[in-house]
Order: sequence, then structure tokens, then C-alpha cells
Amino acid sequence: MTSTYTGEVVERLRQGMAAAVLSFPLTPFDAEGHIDVDAFRTHLREQVAAGPGALFPCCGTGEFFSLAEDEYATLIAAAVEEAGGRVPVVAGAGYGWAQAARFVAAAERAGADAILLMPPYLVETPQSGLVDHVRKVAATTALPLIVYQRAQVKIASASVPELAGIPNVIGIKDGHCDLDQLQRLRLAAPPEWLFFNGAATAEMQARAYRAIGVPAYSSAVHAFAPEISKAFFHAFHAGDDAEVERLLSEFYVPLVELRDKGTGYAVSLVKAAARLRGAGVGPVRAPLADPAAHHIEELDALLTKGLALVGATR
Repeated sequence: MTSTYTGEVVERLRQGMAAAVLSFPLTPFDAEGHIDVDAFRTHLREQVAAGPGALFPCCGTGEFFSLAEDEYATLIAAAVEEAGGRVPVVAGAGYGWAQAARFVAAAERAGADAILLMPPYLVETPQSGLVDHVRKVAATTALPLIVYQRAQVKIASASVPELAGIPNVIGIKDGHCDLDQLQRLRLAAPPEWLFFNGAATAEMQARAYRAIGVPAYSSAVHAFAPEISKAFFHAFHAGDDAEVERLLSEFYVPLVELRDKGTGYAVSLVKAAARLRGAGVGPVRAPLADPAAHHIEELDALLTKGLALVGATR
């Protein structure tokens, strides 16, 4: 049975997903590679002011994979404080279930509203093992969990009833862009479950996802140009296909083509774009590396063009 708290979180997230894109904040590092909490708070305030549906700190875009547990705890606490209850805070957590449980416990102590459970590290798993992994993490917390399928994790529709039997599992973030598979999951899931498009540049697939009943999506662009992200969202929900196609063809497609020129650019290019706009987010942390200089020049020109498309300035 779903708890009252879980139901309240689901409803807040549902409303947020219908009203705005989902924000995945960056994690700022200083020149020595330490987390920069003051810069993080500034970035969070800017993200919240732009009106997202929810904040997802310390996830893929936030370089969860390179954070120590104490750094993570500090960052989630800062995110909860800066959100101030205005939007839900969904903290990333991952690795094997024992490690994930420690991060989840830190997020719960910090006041996060829910958890985005990222794929377990490296290993490929049978469906029974994947379900058991989720079950073991869920058993350690009262927080609701959204399961993230991407990379080596792909949930079978036959596993959905088992996952739905875990009281605090509330939905799926999809990073595979396999609409046939996702449709099967959605139809097998309880009606109250949440689904959202978590592709690297989700605006590219937004119309296709909406066609199978999954209109909500996360936006990496929101981390550096919420003006563009919001303009696309409003055109998308208003049915303004001409504006959607203009933004896709003149900004999003060139952005994806640039992103595909480098390994890890789904994160490092986003961070470089934020720096180009004056955000003090610093470099990425190893094992990622910052984009090549000539790619940053291309990004600079594209960012200027994208902002001009929506009537914004640098």
C-alpha cells in the first residue's frame, strides 16, 4: 500500500511535470577539483527562479559518479535549502544496492523528497536481480524511488508488476528512447506511476514520447539556458509546431551534432555552456574532461544564436 507521504510526493511531481521541464543542476568544482557549495547555491537559485517542475541534484548531469558521500550529503542539503519547498527535490543515487542505500540515507537525512535510482555500476543483470536490487534499496528508506533505465539496465514489461509491488517505487525515467519497449512498460504499470523522457537532449524526442502518453521530460538545456528550454516547452505544450521545428532545426539539432563530437559531452558541453553564460560552475571532474577549445567556440556561437531565437541575450 502506498503511504500518504509517497502519494503526496507523486502528486507534487505529477503537477510539476505537467507545468514545466525537470531541472538537473550541475555540480560546480573549483580549480583544485573541490565542490564549490557557494557556486552550487547560486546555480540552484537561478534554476529554481526559472520555474522547473522539480530539481534533480547529483544525478548524471550533476556528476554523481564522481562524488564522495560527504560531498553528496552537503550538496543535497544545499539543494533542499535552496528549493525551500517550492519544488520537489529528487536526489540521484546509484551503484550496487549497499552503496546506493548509503547515498539514499544521506539524501533522506538532508530532506530530499524522493530518489532517482540510477543503474547499478557496470554489471549486466537478469531481470530478477534488477528487481531485487530495487527492492533492497527501497527497503532501506521511506523515500519514493524513480527507477532510471538506461545503458545496461532495461526493464522488461513482465518485471513491472513486481516493481509496482514495492510500495515506494513510483515510476520510471527512460533513457533508451525505445518507444515500443516504453509503451509496453507504461501499459503494464499502475495508472498512478510517473514516466518521463530522460534522453540526453530530451527535446529531440519530446513529440514522439508524447504520442505514447509520456509528455514529461528532463532538459539539460535548462541548466545553462532556461530561456530556450522554457520557450521550447511552451511551444510544445501549446501545439505550436512551427516554433517547435524552428527551435529544433536551428538550435537543438546543431547542439546534438556538436554533443556527438566528443565523449562525455552530454555533461561537459552543458557545463561549458553554463560557463559561457558566466556561471561559476568550474570544470568537470575526472573521469570526464572539458570539451576541446574549437568545440567551445562552436558552442559559443550556437548559444548566442539560440538565445537570439527566443529573444534573450547573453
